[in-house]
Amino acid sequence: MNSRREPLTVHPAPMTNPTTEDQAAATDAAADAATEAAPLTPQALPVGEPLAWPVVDRDGALLLDAGSVLMGEAERDFLFLHFELHRGDKERLEVAPESATAANGASIGDTAATTRDMHLTIGALMGLRPQMGASGAPMHPCRLIGFAPNEALFVTTPYVDGRPVAITPGENVEIVAIASQAVYRFVCTVHALSQSPLDYLVLSKPANIRRLRERRSIRVRAQFPVRYGIGEEGAGYDGVALARGISALGLSVSAAWALGKVGERLRVAFQLRSGDNATAIETSAVIRNVQAETGDPAHATLGLELDRLTAAEQMAMKVYVFDRQDDVLYWTGSMR
Repeated sequence: MNSRREPLTVHPAPMTNPTTEDQAAATDAAADAATEAAPLTPQALPVGEPLAWPVVDRDGALLLDAGSVLMGEAERDFLFLHFELHRGDKERLEVAPESATAANGASIGDTAATTRDMHLTIGALMGLRPQMGASGAPMHPCRLIGFAPNEALFVTTPYVDGRPVAITPGENVEIVAIASQAVYRFVCTVHALSQSPLDYLVLSKPANIRRLRERRSIRVRAQFPVRYGIGEEGAGYDGVALARGISALGLSVSAAWALGKVGERLRVAFQLRSGDNATAIETSAVIRNVQAETGDPAHATLGLELDRLTAAEQMAMKVYVFDRQDDVLYWTGSMR
């Protein structure tokens, strides 16, 4: 890393504070939306005829477009088993995306690295959390905005629910950084907090640097709807599957039935949320394996390879995966 950098230049973003009247109005609106957002029942979702309105999950994720047709009760039962269905034409109370929770600790490489080895660049995405009690706590997204000659780092202050994460000078923080060549985990001490020209942290030179294994090899748990269409060509989608795992280039999904044979293609659409950002992904996928699910042979688990992602979609996949470093299913070379 070149320690000679241009002086840090940051541009503040306008900040406003809600008034009491605004908060009261928001509370009233939320109450009205919650009243209208009662979950659907199976009787409200007809089989064999076009839907008069779109159907969404509890967090607003689109499951079925208006005009979609459920082909049988098995597909309807699958939807109600895995999702909380609502009418998509009703204004609903926004639900915060599920935060990543820790399961078994992620495996990391044992090879030590130096600050120079990481090849961090301005704008690099990072996940930060206080080291005290870090086990089980989510990583909060922030970005690298500058370096100091002594290799101290300047990073944006991470926010949760519109408020800065509680961090005090002198505290140690754990960081996972997505660099150009790999992902690294390291520890810094918080030297200072600043609010001008924007909220940012001054961190010490990274210590205890460890390179995580190859980014594309991580697969983490996931649970979000994936709309699918049979075949590579066509318009619209035929049904909804449930994502069970995700890597940087693929998905493991549960479906009401085997959607195709190994080597065949599907059209897929889903949305990834990382922090306050949401990215819609709409692409095709190759079926790499199909297995009957234990306990219900009619249901199937499919391994999908997403081999036609745009650069923006690839980045969204990587960010989603590495926001959930502590929820690793296993390390592997692919989704197979």
